[in-house]
Amino acid sequence: MASAPSPMSVQPGRIRTLKEGSGRSDGKAGAGPVVYWMFRDQRLRDNWALIHAVHQANKANVPVAVVFNLFDQFLGAKSRHLGFMLRGLRQLYHQMGHTLQIPFFLIRGEAEETIPKFLIECGASLLVTDFSPLREVRRCKTLICERVSDLVTVQEVDAHNVVPLWVASDKLEYSARTIRGKINKRLSEYLVDFPNIELEPPTRKWDITENPSIDWDDLIADVLRRGAEVPEVNWCEPGEIAAMEVLMGSKNGFLTKRLKNYSLDRNNPCKPTALSGLSPYLHFGQISSQRCALEARKLRTSHPQAIDAFLEELIVRRELADNFCFYEPHYDSLQGAWEWARKTLLDHATDKREHIYTREQLEKAQTADPQLWNASQMEMVYYGKMHGFMRMYWAKKILEWTRGPEEALEISIYLNDKYEIDGRDPNGYVGCMWSICGVHDQGWRERSIFGKIRYMNYAGCKRKFDVDRYIAYVNKLVAELRKRKAENLLSKKEKLIRCCDPED
Repeated sequence: MASAPSPMSVQPGRIRTLKEGSGRSDGKAGAGPVVYWMFRDQRLRDNWALIHAVHQANKANVPVAVVFNLFDQFLGAKSRHLGFMLRGLRQLYHQMGHTLQIPFFLIRGEAEETIPKFLIECGASLLVTDFSPLREVRRCKTLICERVSDLVTVQEVDAHNVVPLWVASDKLEYSARTIRGKINKRLSEYLVDFPNIELEPPTRKWDITENPSIDWDDLIADVLRRGAEVPEVNWCEPGEIAAMEVLMGSKNGFLTKRLKNYSLDRNNPCKPTALSGLSPYLHFGQISSQRCALEARKLRTSHPQAIDAFLEELIVRRELADNFCFYEPHYDSLQGAWEWARKTLLDHATDKREHIYTREQLEKAQTADPQLWNASQMEMVYYGKMHGFMRMYWAKKILEWTRGPEEALEISIYLNDKYEIDGRDPNGYVGCMWSICGVHDQGWRERSIFGKIRYMNYAGCKRKFDVDRYIAYVNKLVAELRKRKAENLLSKKEKLIRCCDPED
């Protein structure tokens, strides 16, 4: 494996300049501060974008700050998503001030308006931001580049993928088979350890408020009220400290305690503890996939099959999803399917369905499936995470139970984004597109409704795992969560009564 970059430097291939500004960045008169707009990678440790921002500030002898923009709405995020994110950010805010003394600003509104305004207020000359393949974020960055001063340079750093997306491939890849070799070829260059962040105090101070105060309790309460229809989950503690504990904690860490079962049991919905449990943290960038890969590779000698399977999912499959969403603008519609898949789906769009359900019926798990599909839907609604194997079956049944592939895809993405804690993510879009539209898959034997799309059914699931055991597991899980929710509501009601009781 190649040696790590020189202290506080980032490989040039990980950085893209979106807009070249004319302002000074050499620390002399006219050089402005560096601002890191954090979005997808919400962590202090192992963050190439933050490393780059601090490195550039050190070189120019200027201040550096982190700004996070809280959108009023982002792809329908609810309390489940926003609560997890904000609680992680609160931890990050305190770590940032305590460890690095870097000011952290949280602003609210549409980023294409708030970020340019913030840059003007602080006189910044460089904006560093995270990479995301989603079109809403890319559109926002385009508008920011148009609206910021010509003095400002805007740079994007891929701190999410191990091999930067544009380095791994410059085109839409057909499958894991076509991208795997390209990624593996560059791993020795990019799968390196991270340098420590060393901030050199600049001679010039911020002209705006230093270490801004944020009322996190009030902010979180306000945001959670708006998305209360999908409540938070309590099985995963937010923040990068908890993320590292899930990865390699001494009590129940994935690499330290649960790894040996991964290759054998990861596709068995009855054995959820065989999974890594890292997806919420990877989605919100509270842990680096590169850190996960570095720690996993250390154990390859003792658990080669498990490590190879984990790295395939962590690197190849995740980065394939980013590739699809970046190079295919219609990554969430039938228009984005391969031509053979689109044709076969449209050829069978009017095939007779035994059942047709509305979105509301599916959302409430009101189907005639022998409880298996209903259980998977309830697992997602109440627990916030459906087992990966069940996600495939779940989406394929939606194709079978709706009026056509367009409606099936729309409903599956709506439900995934609303209830999955790792929803609104390239992996989620590609998962739905794989299940319904055959993306990254091949044609299979033609049949009614599915055409040549890979087919899954209840009988197949029974051959794969103990269906009754899975249904019982979900029913017990949902009953416990409902009971806990009722107890919490009763407790809040009692507190309200005591608060308002004049005798108290």
